[in-house]
Amino acid sequence: MKGLFFMAKKLFVGGIPWATTSDDLKQLFSQHGTVASATVITDKMTGRSRGFGFVEFESDADADAAMAALNNSQYGGRTLLVKEARPLEPRAPRSGGYGGGNQY
Repeated sequence: MKGLFFMAKKLFVGGIPWATTSDDLKQLFSQHGTVASATVITDKMTGRSRGFGFVEFESDADADAAMAALNNSQYGGRTLLVKEARPLEPRAPRSGGYGGGNQY
């Protein structure tokens, strides 16, 4: 199928030191293979790291090697948790705020 672009495994990385940037994360994981993307998740309001992120590899074998090497390893004084990322589950719509019915 021409035009389809398939990415290999995406890893969840927890326990990231607060000062770690996406570039730092990419550099750490690049020691184990070709990283397609690395993102440290930040708080929308403060812009500060939330202490976790995602790394996507171009090959499943590289992702597996990185997971084996870095899970439970020390990085910046913290213990990393590295596992295969799960797809985001759909959430039920939130209620709250000021809408939703006549209250008077």
